[in-house]
Amino acid sequence: MEVNDVLVQQLADLARLEFNDQEKIEIRGDLQRMITFVEKLNELDTTDVKPLLHLTDDYNVFREDKVIPVITREEALKNAPSATEEYFKVPKIIKK
Repeated sequence: MEVNDVLVQQLADLARLEFNDQEKIEIRGDLQRMITFVEKLNELDTTDVKPLLHLTDDYNVFREDKVIPVITREEALKNAPSATEEYFKVPKIIKK
């Protein structure tokens, strides 16, 4: 596939980008190198290669989520400058 000025302009329009002439030349070269690389990868025989879903064989290496209450609501609210029985009171910052 050949990358030309028309293709670069179409991609710029789709992405809502504007490029000067020097940037278009650089982008055309970058796109051509990327397409050449992908075309080179297409030459490989991948018929017996399984798709890579995960980089390792590890499964669920994270710890199990457990709800552990650290402090009670009353303990959290007792040091608040202003609070109700259930919530922190904060000053209003949005004015209409």
